[in-house]
Order: sequence, then structure tokens, then C-alpha cells
Amino acid sequence: MGTIASPPPFDVEKETTKPSPDSDEDSPIEEVRLTVLTTDDPSLPVWTFRMWFLGVLSCALLAFLNQFFAYRTEPLVITQITVQVASLPVGHFMARVLPESKFRVPGFGDRVFSLNPGPFNMKEHVLISIFANAGSAFGSGSAYAVGIVNIIKAFYGRSISFLASWILIITTQVLGYGWAGLLRKYVVEPAHMWWPSTLVQVSLFRALHEKEHRRMSRAKFFMIALTCSFLWYALPGYLFPTLSNISILCYTYSKSVTAQQIGSGMRGLGIGSFTFDWATIAAFMFSPLICPFFAIANICIGFLFIMYVLTPISYWWLDLYNAKRFPIFSSHLFTANGSTYDITSIVNKQFELDIPAYEAQGKIHLSTFFAITYGLGFATIAATLTHVAFFNGREIYQRYQASYKGKEDIHTRLMKKYKDIPGWWFYLMLAVTMVVSLILCTALKSQVQLPWWGLLFACGMAFVFTLPVSVITATTNQTPGLNIITEYAMGLIYPGRPIANVCFKTYGYMSMAQAVSFLSDFKLGHYMKIPPRSMFIVQFVGTIIAGTINLCVAWYLLGSIHNICQDTLLSPDSPWTCPGDRVFFDASVIWGLVGPRRIFGPLGTYGALNWFFLGGALGPVVVWGFHRMFPTKSWIPLINLPVLLGATAMMPPATSLNYNSWIVVGTIFNFFIFRYRKKWWQRYNYILSAALDAGVAFMGVFLYFTLTMENKQLNWWGTGGEHCPLATCPTAKGVQADGCPVF
Repeated sequence: MGTIASPPPFDVEKETTKPSPDSDEDSPIEEVRLTVLTTDDPSLPVWTFRMWFLGVLSCALLAFLNQFFAYRTEPLVITQITVQVASLPVGHFMARVLPESKFRVPGFGDRVFSLNPGPFNMKEHVLISIFANAGSAFGSGSAYAVGIVNIIKAFYGRSISFLASWILIITTQVLGYGWAGLLRKYVVEPAHMWWPSTLVQVSLFRALHEKEHRRMSRAKFFMIALTCSFLWYALPGYLFPTLSNISILCYTYSKSVTAQQIGSGMRGLGIGSFTFDWATIAAFMFSPLICPFFAIANICIGFLFIMYVLTPISYWWLDLYNAKRFPIFSSHLFTANGSTYDITSIVNKQFELDIPAYEAQGKIHLSTFFAITYGLGFATIAATLTHVAFFNGREIYQRYQASYKGKEDIHTRLMKKYKDIPGWWFYLMLAVTMVVSLILCTALKSQVQLPWWGLLFACGMAFVFTLPVSVITATTNQTPGLNIITEYAMGLIYPGRPIANVCFKTYGYMSMAQAVSFLSDFKLGHYMKIPPRSMFIVQFVGTIIAGTINLCVAWYLLGSIHNICQDTLLSPDSPWTCPGDRVFFDASVIWGLVGPRRIFGPLGTYGALNWFFLGGALGPVVVWGFHRMFPTKSWIPLINLPVLLGATAMMPPATSLNYNSWIVVGTIFNFFIFRYRKKWWQRYNYILSAALDAGVAFMGVFLYFTLTMENKQLNWWGTGGEHCPLATCPTAKGVQADGCPVF
């Protein structure tokens, strides 16, 4: 689920007077009129050597870095904004040093080419950023299907071939482009489909390409901040890892289980915990510097309520679902007596559920917080649908109607100058991807478990949901997450097969998510007047490059790091704990291997959590009713239940430390600095965010290849992790756990 991102302000000294909304010369959406230029220069070169070189390089680099950091305890996602900022001085440098001589290429007739066709322009810059966005899986970090390879090899201890893995990753990434191609005319070209999040990028491009006459240029500031970030990360990244997660209560009460449960930022409530590590701050929820404050405030309220009201009441007061037998915060699965569930023992040789072994070991139990997050996930899905229907339904319907009846705005008319993408490009890509996917599900079914009808069912769900979800995102910037719906449905229909379930979810949910991301990038190109065919080719090539590099990096790390992802077998300071894949693995067990009937159904322990669906659906209706009863109370429609209920959607794998630090830093920059030092924020806020990300990424890779690979490890108090060993202890009477006191 997304939130409406307010575009950053930019210098308006050179802004011309904007036409009125009724003018044929501009968009009917005010935010678009205030942000997007209504002029275009079709003569600007975009298909340049600079674009290809920097685009492919940035795509490959981001694919490598994001996959590399995905396995770490504090994963770092390097987004396109880093490349957007960093590629600008490099592009200008190449425009100064590359030869301007012209030449012909055999096979291209009389066409003349040049490595340097003129000044580095904004359209080249946009395409480079689109390349980079593909390298970061459109902001997700790495290709979603890599998680399937990770859980097969690292958690289940089984095998999958490189070919099957590659086909799975590429087809799930590309399939959504086919859906997007079918819908592009309906959700990109109409002016009322305005995609709010793209305005952030438009604003940043305009700000970066303004001429500067200041001592501290953005490029200079970027290099200084990057250098500082690079050097500083040597401390939390290697020399002094405890700086990443400092918990005051754990140091003060070294023998108290309750105090460490309250104070641990990694395994508890995180009161009094903080960090000096940017990787910890930006992990899971991306950089807080690029999130508008109203979204931070909503997430903060939801986090405080769920973490500091709901969780303590459920654990200490109600002992909900025998909560005290398990850690207060954990993504592991447990038996009824509090011991860790041995998942591999309930998987037979056919990679399916061994029912006698499962019955012998007993039902699966979840930690308190993990169970609550599933219930909140159910509520968030339902609340998102009803919130959008009641608060945005009329607007969406009117804008969808206007997309048919409304006049073309200036941006659509300007784009008519460029050759459109032939429809058969999309149809062919969709047909080829479907055929290859069917081959995967038949010839290689033993490795992916998904039957051919499961693939068609997943594609059908994706196709049905892509248009409404795209319209919702294009008008409200809220994207309903349908991953739980897909895994719930497949778990009921085809239980006992974990890999079939996650493959179904990936084909059903991720192909839709890819389509929405693809369309969002197309809208950015629409606003920036990028030739559509260039956009298509860059996105497609970038996706193939990124998916291939993601898999190669994953394959290498899975084979070279001993006990990767096994946090109970790794040293306390090991960064290779794979928190995201741990949750993905648990989901494959809950929804696929064991199945929802044995967890959330009549055969399970957590059936009552299904009532969260109803509560989530009714909540926005109640808020909407109060809004209708008291229309003068302007604060009532600000109650966004999908945001509040989904505030902790990233927990686990995210921890209270991640949320605490993210909220504090985001508030400092996007409230105080934005309000009281707006000029500085306007010029340097996004630049600082990109520099911090890049510095941590480069130092992290440098440390791995120079020290970690050589097994050169330090061993002192500052490398001992969080120093909260009792935070994971159960508190129920008589329950025993390694290293824990017995109450």
C-alpha cells in the first residue's frame, strides 16, 4: 500500500505563468500543472552512447548491490534516486571528454552516429534512471522470485537448477509487462490518471538540471556526503558493529528477561534503543528522507499503537495464544512447548507435507507479534479496499469516466509526435512469456511444483486485478497488496506444496505489481516526453539484465557463505541472517506446506484472526460515516485506517529499532528542516539521501571482498551484536530454552 507522496518544491524563478485548468494547454490536475513542464524539444538525442553506457552500468550495479545487501541483517535497497543524482555529474563529464567526431555503422545505411552528440540532456538522464529502476526491481531491491531460490537452497536444503531459477525469475518479472501493455491506453495517456508518485521524480529532475551559480553545488555536496558515509560505515560495518543496535536497557539490566524484552531493538519493543548506522535506518522502509512527513506521522501513530499498546496487552496481560511460551518478537515458528519447529522433519522426499510427521510434532505456533501482524495484514487488505471505495470511489469513477470523455491534455498531445509502441510488441511478449512459463510448469514441474492450471489461475487473477489496482494507484497512490489473497487461495486449493504456493503468489501477485511499476515508469516518461519505444526497450533490457545478475549473485553467495540465512548457527555479529527470506520461508510453510486450514482454519490455532478481515472492512465505513455526520471536522478524513493498520507491515523482518530510527530521522528532516530550513531541504535533502545510500553500499561491498571473504574478523565487545541475549526468552512457567532462565 502506498501513500500520496508530495512532490518536492523547486526553484520557481524561471517558472512561467501556468494556464488555467480549463485551458487546452495544460492538465486538469493541479499538482501536475504545478510540477510538469508543458514544453518539449523532440530534437534532443536520447538514444546515445552515454545513455546506454551509464544505463546498463547503473542497472548492473544496482542489481548486484541490492541482491548482495538483501541477505544482510539490515538489508539496504539502493533505489533509482541514487543513480538519478550520481549519474548527472558523470553524464556532464562524458559530454566534455568524449570525442564529437561522427561515423557510420555498417548496416545502418547513411545514418551518422557520434559518441558525443551534444550536452548531456534531461531525457538521457530519465532513461538512465529508468534503467536503474529496473536494476532495483522498481524499488523492491531485487527480483521477488529470487526469494524462492533462497528458501529452497538455504532453508529447505533442497536443490533447484540454475536454468529453472532463471526462467522463473525472468518470466515473473516480464509477465506483468504484457498486462501493462494491454492497459497503457487506459491508465497512462488519460490526464486524469496522474500517478502522484511520479511527480517526485519530475520535480527532482527539474531541480537537478537547473543551472547553478553557488559555491556548494549539488554535485560537490553529493561527493562530500558520499565520502563521509563511505568512511563512517567502516565502524558499524566492521570495526564496531554494536553501533548498529545500541539498547540501553539491556546494558543496565543484563540479567532481566523482561527488561531486555522491553529494551531490545532487534528482538523486543525497542524502548531506549537507537543506532548510528544508516543501513539500519534505511533498511526495509527505504530512506526516511524521501518520505513526506504526513506519511511518517501516520506510520508513527500506527507503530506506537501496535507496538506499545496492542503487543504488551496481548503478551503480558492476556497471554494471547499462550504468548509467554514464545519470544515476544520473532519470525520463527514454534511447537506448543516453545521450542523451535523442525520444518525439515515434516517435508517428505516429494517435497510435500509429511502428515504423520506433522501430527507427531504438533501444530505450528507463532510469536505474539508475528500472529498479530498476520491479523493486521488481513485487516489492511480489507480496509484498503473499503477506504478507497468510500473515500476515493467517486473520484476514481469520475476520473476513469473522464479518461474516456475528457479532452487530451498538452502532455498527451506532445507525445503524439513520437512513434507509439506497436500493440504486437506486447502481445508477442505476453505470448512468449506464457509459453515459456508453461514449459517451466510442465517440463520442470518437479522443481517448482506449480501445475499448469495453477499458472493459468495465477495469470487470471493478475489480469483481473491489474486494471482496478492500476486505476487506484494512478489516482490515489495507494496500491492494495494482494499477496496474502493469492497465497491464501492457493493454500486452500493446493495445500502441502510450499514451492507451488510461493510460485503461484509470485506469478499472481508480482506480475500485477510489475505491471503497475511498468505503467508508473511509463507515466514518468509521458511527463518527461520520452519516446515510448525507448522507454519500452530500456525497461525490458534492464529487467533481463537485472534478473540475471540477481540470480548470479544469489547463486554465488548461497554457495560460498557457510550457514547463510541460518541465524541460530551464525555468530552474533554475522550480517548474513536473511531476515526477509526468513519471513518468506515462514510464509511458504504457513500457506503452502502446512496450509491455511491447519493454521487459520478449523484445524489450526489462529482461526479467530479471520475476523480481522471483517473488522478491517468495516473500519473505514465507520470513519466515513462519522465524516458524513460531522463534515466540519476536518481531522476525521485524515484517519487513514489502511496506513494505520498497515504501519507495521514490514515487521518482521523489520524491527522496532528500524522503525524508531526511521521515524526520528524522517521527522527531523521532513518536518523540522523542511519547515525551518526549507531552502537547504529543497537543494540538498534528496542529494544527501542518495549519498548516504551510495556510501554505505560501496563500503559494504569493499569490506566483504577485502575482509569478510578472507575470514578476517574482529572479536571484542563491540562486535558482539546487540547484547540482549535474554530478549528471545519465553516467560511462561516451566518453559525451557537454551541460555534462558526457567520461571
